[in-house]
Amino acid sequence: KLPLTVEEILNFGESNRELFIKSSTYGIIPITVAEMGLTISWIFSSDPKSISFSVVYQESEDTPLDQCKVLIPMTRCNSHKETIRGQVKVRNSGIYTLIFDNTFSRFISKRVFYHLAVERPVIYDGSDFP
Repeated sequence: KLPLTVEEILNFGESNRELFIKSSTYGIIPITVAEMGLTISWIFSSDPKSISFSVVYQESEDTPLDQCKVLIPMTRCNSHKETIRGQVKVRNSGIYTLIFDNTFSRFISKRVFYHLAVERPVIYDGSDFP
């Protein structure tokens, strides 16, 4: 079910998910976020070979894609050799979309194994102060 919500990601547990991306296409994971201050983090690897990765922000589903803000520009990742980790801080509510781009690969489909996590900021309220 897409897009994912923060609650669904919190219920992921420690398990990895798999995204199958055919050659010459891309796969997306949209995450709908309502509260500011969260940190969305990811870990992924691909098999076989590399994949390109990007993160974009969309104010709402009605926002045209060409008006989305690119938070992490499209980057080719050697995720078949090493695990890629990253995170983005939620500054505005909206849709944060992870893009796994395989359009450069004309014949080889890829599998992306990923894990997502969401962290809420720790707010110190001074209650343990004597």
